[in-house]
Amino acid sequence: MEVLIPKKMREIARDEKCPKEVADFTKCCKDSGLKMIYKCRAENKALWDCLTHWYNDAEFKERCRNEYLQERSEYRRTGLTQKERKNLQTTGF
Repeated sequence: MEVLIPKKMREIARDEKCPKEVADFTKCCKDSGLKMIYKCRAENKALWDCLTHWYNDAEFKERCRNEYLQERSEYRRTGLTQKERKNLQTTGF
C-alpha cells in the first residue's frame, strides 16, 4: 500500500492535474531527439514543479488514498481488478 498510493497519485497528477506540462515535455522530447537532456530542461522543471505541488497537497493525497482503498475493497469483493471490470463492461460478458 505504501507504494501503490504514490503510484496512483502520480498517474492522476499526470492525467488530470498536469496534462499541459506533460504534453509540453513530451513534445519537446520528441522534437529534440537525443538533445532533449539539454533542450527540455525548462519543460522538465515545469512538469516536476507541477507534480511536486500535487504530491505535497494533503487533500489530493487523501483523495488518492480513498480511491485506492475503494478499488482494493471492490477487488476483494469481486476478485476483479478495475481494468478487468471495465473490460467486462465494454465487452458485455
